[in-house]
Amino acid sequence: MTDEYIEEELFPEMRKESRLERKIASRTDRSKYKKSDQDQKQKHSAKQSLEENDKLLRGRVLSIKGLDIIVDCDGTQHTCVIPGIFKKDRTRKKNLLIVGDFVLFDPTSKGEGVVRRIEERHSIFSRADNISRRREQYIAANIDQVLITVSLLKPHLKHSLIDRYIIATLQGNMKPIIIINKIDLLDDEDIPSDLRDEERMLFQEVLKVYHDLNIPIIPISAETGEGLDKLKVVMSGKASVFSGQSGVGKSSLINAATGLDFETNAVVSRTGKGSHTTTSASLVPLSCGGWCIDTPGISSFGIWDLKVENVEAFFEEIHEYGAHCKFSNCSHRHEPDCAVMEAVENEEISPLRYGSYCTLIESIEEKHRPR
Repeated sequence: MTDEYIEEELFPEMRKESRLERKIASRTDRSKYKKSDQDQKQKHSAKQSLEENDKLLRGRVLSIKGLDIIVDCDGTQHTCVIPGIFKKDRTRKKNLLIVGDFVLFDPTSKGEGVVRRIEERHSIFSRADNISRRREQYIAANIDQVLITVSLLKPHLKHSLIDRYIIATLQGNMKPIIIINKIDLLDDEDIPSDLRDEERMLFQEVLKVYHDLNIPIIPISAETGEGLDKLKVVMSGKASVFSGQSGVGKSSLINAATGLDFETNAVVSRTGKGSHTTTSASLVPLSCGGWCIDTPGISSFGIWDLKVENVEAFFEEIHEYGAHCKFSNCSHRHEPDCAVMEAVENEEISPLRYGSYCTLIESIEEKHRPR
């Protein structure tokens, strides 16, 4: 009999304690083997993952047509599908995979494949879903710049829409560039002169406002070609997305600047508004080394996840004057001694921008008002 067990016989009170110690020691020994097994499994899993990655191809999503994901890989297109595990991740996002995404996919047969991984995005262009406004609708990913496209007269210039697009662009980590199309219509004698004069004044004001804010703005005409050279320079080597309301001529501009052949429609004369030519976003490689996305036209643009208290930061001139208001929480709409409203009266802040600021805040407040 060992000394350890003799001690247990002579001193019964030590018996339980000694047995407990042996039990703990035994578990510790077993845990070493267990940990070793876990390490082996992790190494095997990592090795297997590396082997799987070696088989995967890297590509970029060009378009999404129903359940088919068209992916470009070194100039060759593959029709891919998304496995069900990705669909389980859908929460407040309306779509999981977006045009412009970089993905790793498993080629299953000639020209087909299964998306296995979506790479992290460096930029996202999105909006609030038109129907519920409670879900984020992705438009494009990994984009360098948004070409915010508006027009003159057909349809009329909507300056407030420009500001909404600028905010969404900055939120998504992209550069905003304003394109004003159809400048040739200012000299179109078939349009009443009073309408042309009114639009010309608004056009000049918009040019000044955004020039002062150092936001690039390009007056252009897809019809005459004026300004197209500047647009080509801006697009060269960049991933660009054209976005704007229906009928402003996005597809026509893309065709004129790139030589591509996107379908175009005329503006409906009865309403002065455009019909929807593009029904879904598509990414197209350009000969100049860049990429271009044409997006469906919209009549309104809801900014995703924008709170009232964050609006001012996107209107830098209002934010600058706001620092001199009497009240630190001044909304710049009705408070006394408001430096912003005073600056608007003195024409130090553009009434156009101030109007956009107020309208945007009112729309956010209306959205959250109890019904």
